[in-house]
Amino acid sequence: MATNTYKETINLPKTDFPMKGNLPQTEPHMIKAWEANKIYEKMVSQNDPANKFVMPDGPPYANGNIHVGHVLNKVLKDIIIKYKNMCGQRAAFIPGWDCHGLPIELKVTKRLGSKGKEMSPQQIRQECRKEALKWVDTQREQFIRLGILAQWDKPYLTLSPDYEAAEIRVLAKIQKNGILYRGEKPVYWCTKLQTALAAAEVEYHDHTSPSIFVKFFLKPEDQQKIKNLPDPQKPLAFVIWTTTPWTLPANLAIALHPQFSYGLYEANSEYWIIAKDLKESFEKETGVSLKGPFKEFKGKELEGLKTQHPFMQRDSIIVLGEHVTLDAGTGCVHTAPGHGLEDYQVGLKYNLPTLS
Repeated sequence: MATNTYKETINLPKTDFPMKGNLPQTEPHMIKAWEANKIYEKMVSQNDPANKFVMPDGPPYANGNIHVGHVLNKVLKDIIIKYKNMCGQRAAFIPGWDCHGLPIELKVTKRLGSKGKEMSPQQIRQECRKEALKWVDTQREQFIRLGILAQWDKPYLTLSPDYEAAEIRVLAKIQKNGILYRGEKPVYWCTKLQTALAAAEVEYHDHTSPSIFVKFFLKPEDQQKIKNLPDPQKPLAFVIWTTTPWTLPANLAIALHPQFSYGLYEANSEYWIIAKDLKESFEKETGVSLKGPFKEFKGKELEGLKTQHPFMQRDSIIVLGEHVTLDAGTGCVHTAPGHGLEDYQVGLKYNLPTLS
């Protein structure tokens, strides 16, 4: 282990209260002395550049005063950086800030109020930039007051042109290597703020929605593909169960699990297909008695059949999906690729449009 031989005397201003800590007055003088004597630069430069210790600083959001979480984060990092330098490693600490995203947009939107509706997107982005830079300066001063030694005069900011340019260069390298993929996926959208939401930004509250069972009748030409029906003239329907009935207008398919067993039952002078393991719970939930099963199928045997959407003039096809469970419902899952990630992924597999 390398030994630290650096020594220097720092003269702090004398106080009028020698028996007291008098910290609110003493600490700023101490920090100024550290800055004047370039303590951070001397601590880092005394060690061999070839013996580096690198610790990326996950950036905080530049959208408000620091809190106890920031304190814990930065103090622990400061301890590590100082320890590594004392061990003879060159450990620089380059702080950074995340200057984009909903928290900053939200602050600006609230501050602008009705005035924001009269502004262009470019003008609002400029306001967001000003807001972020204001909090970068505020948080930097607060972190310095914690006694954190760092390269505070040259932080990295996600809104700086050189940082954005570096992102473009990395993207170009990914594309050049042939591993760039462009696709789509459903994202959460805030209708009030008119902005996309990350999953971590969504807050869930208890909510009760109606769940419904819906019949999707097999199209006559596809019903003929099912052999040995007791009565080929009797209408046949797949019964789905959903807790999001408001997404039914966007239904394009019904998902079955390829390995589950499905039964053909008779009810109300019709044939219904549901998962065999859910027959009893279905009868209890609906109050409908099912006769049968008259036939049994594996989900994979029914793939590709077409049903008629119950109230839209379009087909709803039978698809297969491993996400289908026997926890509740019928084992026949209403699928709307424009509403939900699993539905979207199934839609990609079967080349279904993303209808919303």
